[in-house]
Amino acid sequence: MKRLSIHLKVTLWFTLLMVLLVSIVLAFLFYTGAQSALEETKSQMMDMVAAGWREIDADDGEIEIDDDLEYFKDGIYLSVYDAGGVPLYGSVPRDFDNSAVFAPGQLRTIPSMQKSWYVYDEQNTIYGYGTVWIRSVSAANQVDSTISTLYRLALIVLPFFVLFAAVGGYFITRRAFQPVRRIIQTAREIGEGNDLSRRIALGQGRDEVYTLAAEFDSMFARLEKAFEREKQFTSDASHELRTPTTVIISQCEYALERAKTLDEAREALHAILNQAEKMAVMISQLLMLARADKAHGKMQFETVNLSDLAMMVVEQQQENASMRHIQLETHIEPDVEMQGDETMLMRVWINLIENGVKYGREGGWLQITLQKKQGLIIGCVQDNGIGIAPENLEKVWERFWQADSARSASGAGLGLSMVKWIVQAHGGNIQVESVLGQGSAFTFSFHA
Repeated sequence: MKRLSIHLKVTLWFTLLMVLLVSIVLAFLFYTGAQSALEETKSQMMDMVAAGWREIDADDGEIEIDDDLEYFKDGIYLSVYDAGGVPLYGSVPRDFDNSAVFAPGQLRTIPSMQKSWYVYDEQNTIYGYGTVWIRSVSAANQVDSTISTLYRLALIVLPFFVLFAAVGGYFITRRAFQPVRRIIQTAREIGEGNDLSRRIALGQGRDEVYTLAAEFDSMFARLEKAFEREKQFTSDASHELRTPTTVIISQCEYALERAKTLDEAREALHAILNQAEKMAVMISQLLMLARADKAHGKMQFETVNLSDLAMMVVEQQQENASMRHIQLETHIEPDVEMQGDETMLMRVWINLIENGVKYGREGGWLQITLQKKQGLIIGCVQDNGIGIAPENLEKVWERFWQADSARSASGAGLGLSMVKWIVQAHGGNIQVESVLGQGSAFTFSFHA
């Protein structure tokens, strides 16, 4: 049973169910047919007895019976007896035991040597004569013959019905499971060919199979995007790590082969240090993002003062902003607190403000706001810098993505991706609004 396909199992259970239902119906028909035949026989026997009473009379102490009385009709025998059970008129079957006792008003079955008989007796008093019995007798095999006919008919019909149910059920379930076979075939082709662009595409439908196919297609689409992101991630990470590695190697070669003074060696070591620090930051960010992907980035939630964190980061970035003559403007509501990981939430402020300073317009401004409003904590970092093209607004959250105008600035393009993950990990939302050449505004919100 375990080795059968699902549609064969469904066909088998469907056929068994139909056989069971038909068997119950046939059993009911046998029972009702037998009862109906028995009631019909009883009714005919009672009618024969009633006709006998109408044709019996007495004259001078003698029984007189009209010549019109039939003693045998439709397989039913009629006979008349006196009070002592002595036959007076009528006929009985040859193999019927005529000594059977009388039982008025009851349909009985009396067996004999070869067959059984239905017997119905009635007693009455004839004026001028006395007590008289009328008995009607019918062979029980007449009813049995009706039941046997029904039984033979069932034996003929049932196999054809079972065959019809099995074949019909097989084709119905085969057609119903055709989409499932298509799902299996598509999944097998994807597995064998590693082509995640394939889709089942069953079309429109409302049943469970079409819903399952749609979910599979959605899953394949997510897998395709995930694999594409992974390939792009690997390519971008290799590219970003190759640049500082190349610089470190070249500076080491320069220091070993060409540096003749201590100052030249120091300059080479300083370049190596800068590139190594850049690599360390990038690797740290990659590790954090990898832990986020695997849901292993456990956070230590506590009461965090977002206002203090924002002011602390603003003070840290003041020097970098001054170097580019960018004015930092703060509109921070004091003592805005929430439950979260302090280190991670500080990273949100650092990445957003650092991003604003790095890509802001030289001699421009950077505005940092934080407030509580309608049950939400809302923070925003807005600049009047280079801005982002509309078609790239969603790409800013992708790892390693950088606009062409931003590639001259240092950075690996991981900061905003990390910001989005941290905000979402705290149950918040973040969005960006930007006009190319006029500036950008990054707004995040948490439940207060």
